[in-house]
Amino acid sequence: MQITLSWQMLLTATAIIGAFVAIINYIKKIFGWFDRQEKQDKEIKDIKKEQEILTKGILACLKGLKEQGCNGSVTTTISEIETYLNNKAHGGA
Repeated sequence: MQITLSWQMLLTATAIIGAFVAIINYIKKIFGWFDRQEKQDKEIKDIKKEQEILTKGILACLKGLKEQGCNGSVTTTISEIETYLNNKAHGGA
């Protein structure tokens, strides 16, 4: 049995292989996108935790200033931060 290849068969095979490679690359890009999203979600979660710690640290410093007699904007800011943290803890803001 002898198989003869024509230009049309060769072009068809090339087109099929090209389409297959394109589909594989597209699937790889989709998986890459999901991996990046997962990584970004973790980074955002870490940044939010860091901001929470820094906010609580600032609140502690302001309370220390208030204990030493500072008033005015210190008292106002303490109230604002406590309100924000309370709203955040209860699903607000």
